[in-house]
Amino acid sequence: MRRLVRETRLSAGDLIHPLLVVHGQGIREEIDSMPGSYHWSLDLLPAEAEEVARLGIPGVILFGIPAAKDAIGSENFDDHGIVQEAIRTIKKAVPELVVITDVCMCQYTDHGHCGIVEDGRVLNDETLEVLARVAVSHAAAGADVVAPSGMMDGQVAAIRSALDATGFNQVAILSYAAKYASAFYGPFREAAESTPQFGDRQGYQMDPANAREALREVALDIEEGADMVMVKPALAYLDVIRQVREAFDHPLAAFSVSGEYAMVKAAAQRGWIDEKRVTLELLTAIKRAGADTILTYFAKDAARWLSE
Repeated sequence: MRRLVRETRLSAGDLIHPLLVVHGQGIREEIDSMPGSYHWSLDLLPAEAEEVARLGIPGVILFGIPAAKDAIGSENFDDHGIVQEAIRTIKKAVPELVVITDVCMCQYTDHGHCGIVEDGRVLNDETLEVLARVAVSHAAAGADVVAPSGMMDGQVAAIRSALDATGFNQVAILSYAAKYASAFYGPFREAAESTPQFGDRQGYQMDPANAREALREVALDIEEGADMVMVKPALAYLDVIRQVREAFDHPLAAFSVSGEYAMVKAAAQRGWIDEKRVTLELLTAIKRAGADTILTYFAKDAARWLSE
C-alpha cells in the first residue's frame, strides 16, 4: 500500500557515480576520509564501469589527479591526460554508459584554485579560454557531457561556443550553476589533492547564506546554453534545490558531496545509525526537493539496496 501511494520514487536511474582516476597500474586505493570510495587506475576502470552499468546506474562523472601540476594545469587539456584516457577506457568497455567530466582547474594547478592566478587574484576572463580548451579535449576523447564547476562568470557561454566551433555541438553541458563555498567539500579536497595553497574560494563560489542569488546564477547559465544545471552541495541546500525546481524547467542535478557521504559513513561505522536507511532517506529527500539526477558516492550501494 505504501508503494502504491508513494509520491517520490528513487531509482538507480536517478544516480550518477563519481570516479577519481589516477596514473599508474593496479591501483584501487581506498580514500581514508571516504570509506568505500577509491582512487582508480586506468587498467581497473573497465570492471568498475561494467559494474556501474550492471547496477542500472546510467552514468559516471570523472575527476582526475594529474601526474604533475603547474600554474595553468596543463594536463587538464592534454590529449593524453588522465581524464582523457579514462574517457576512452570507459567508452571502449561500456559504450552505453554516459561519461560526464568535471571541467575545472583546481586539482591540476600548483596553487589549487579554479582559475588562472595573478598577484594572488583569480583572473576570471583569462580562465575562460583554458576551461573551453579543457572541455573540447574531453569532447574529443569521447565525453558525452562536460560539467564546468569553477564558477567563473561566462564559463558556460565560452564552453558552448568552443564546442560548437570544433564540431562537438552534440556534447551537452551540465553546469555547476549554484555551487556554494561549502565546508562539506573537505574529504574530496584531500582525495583530489585540490586544497587551495592560499586563501579560499569564497571570491567565486557562492555565499551559503544566499538563495535568491542561486536563481540568478542558474538563469544566467541557462541563457548561456547549459543543457542541465546543478546545485552543490545537496543536503544543506534542499531549499535551494526546491526553489530552482519551481523556477526553471531545465533538468536539475544535485551533488551529494564528500562531506555528506563521510558523515554517514563515520556514524554508521560507530553503530550510531542504520547506513542503508539513512542513505536512502537522504537521497529520497534530495529527489523530493526537486532534483532529477543525484551525483552521489553512495550510487552503487544505493542501487543495490533499491533492487532488494
